Amino acid sequence: MNTADNDNGATRALAQHAATLQFDALPAALVAMLKQCVLDTLGVAIGASGLAPEAKILADYVGEFGGKADSTLLGFGTQAPASWAALVNGSLGHMLDYDDVGAGGHVSIVTIPVALALAEKSGRAGHPVSGRTLLAAIAAGTDIHTRLNQAIRIPDWTIAEGWFPTQMFGFISGAATAARVLGLNAAQTENSLGIGFNQMSGSRQMAVGAATHMRSMQAGFSGQGAVLAAELAQRGIVGSKDVIEGRYGIFRTYVRDSAPDWNALLSGLGKDFPLLAKHGFKIWPACGYTRATNTAVLELRNEHRLKAEDVETITVIGGTGGAKLLSEPIEAKRRPQLAIDGKFSIPFTTAVMMTHGNVQLRDYTEAALHDTAVLAMADRVSWRADPDAELPIGGESALSRPTIEIRLRDGRTLSRKADGVPGDPRHPIAQAQLEAKFRDCVSFAARPVARQNIDRAIALINDLENLDDTAEIVRVLS
Repeated sequence: MNTADNDNGATRALAQHAATLQFDALPAALVAMLKQCVLDTLGVAIGASGLAPEAKILADYVGEFGGKADSTLLGFGTQAPASWAALVNGSLGHMLDYDDVGAGGHVSIVTIPVALALAEKSGRAGHPVSGRTLLAAIAAGTDIHTRLNQAIRIPDWTIAEGWFPTQMFGFISGAATAARVLGLNAAQTENSLGIGFNQMSGSRQMAVGAATHMRSMQAGFSGQGAVLAAELAQRGIVGSKDVIEGRYGIFRTYVRDSAPDWNALLSGLGKDFPLLAKHGFKIWPACGYTRATNTAVLELRNEHRLKAEDVETITVIGGTGGAKLLSEPIEAKRRPQLAIDGKFSIPFTTAVMMTHGNVQLRDYTEAALHDTAVLAMADRVSWRADPDAELPIGGESALSRPTIEIRLRDGRTLSRKADGVPGDPRHPIAQAQLEAKFRDCVSFAARPVARQNIDRAIALINDLENLDDTAEIVRVLS
């Protein structure tokens, strides 16, 4: 499809795709990946309940409304109406910046909390949602989210156009997920997409600088909007039409791309799943733009058996606008005052990796932000542009990786550009490593979870396609 005319039927095709996608059509590799996404998203969200200062504020705010006990607030164990639970749980999923990444940002936190909240609600009403239905719903949502991003031809568009694709696309992908969980037909799903579209937002005007900043809530906003969209469509509300391809649709109005790649968006629906080639898991709890620099530093550190005292300077060279964004102003980036600022700092996170040989949740605690050894290393980290670096098409999943140059005190200079990052499709994370991450995250829950319940949750997720009622996963973690 190579036209941007209103009659190209893109919105209708995506709605039909979401409404009719069946579990049996999913490749085994995709099923395995989606189960890992569920495990990872739940773990990170539950961990945030006890680590992120804004988590309790949001949970308490929602709790004051009361209402039907449809769905669980992860990590807290309390219940709320499904749309409010999606707001809290989607927000929790991004508070630690430890959630998985893909084409179009963080696809799991705008789909999985939505699916689980509605699965709980449906189960309480006597209509349990099976693991196969849940997986088909998440597959539809993540596929649409990924394809929307892949259709964009503007280089480094998330920086150039100023949008945060996790939230912006999340209103569409979340609505598709919610519609599939509820069993809506294609027409109702199309209405869901239209209602989701009309709530759309997601600007990158979200500088942090506060311990309880709302930036993590962006996925929560789209998740809440997605539940609202699907439930209103279920009740007969008609949504805007042609919200993908229309004159005032997502590409022309938001992306400002009048000629997206319609083939990337629409070809192979139900057969090809680009998520498999684009999705990755974080093994370090920081912004995705730090993954390539962490990888290069760690490789040089291990290969040459470097110690912190061996290093004269570290220079981060090039990368996309995101690398610069996380490196300047340099003095502020070397001295982050808050955990979230440290996670969005290449100089600080690079210093942590060089000093400790790893980056962990505890490296962003208040005490760790004042670690004198890390701060001394951060003073030696700088960034400079590479005028020859290519700008990638698409968003964070298509990063032009920076080069790391380490000048040693013995006069040698070492250089490395990471060939991929741990957790990406070319360098997949081991199941045991992902389960260890899950256990570590859940250990920080606001409401402690018994070890046997953690074991049980892992077993249930690993056997997700055979579950009759997916709400059981949340129950054992509550």
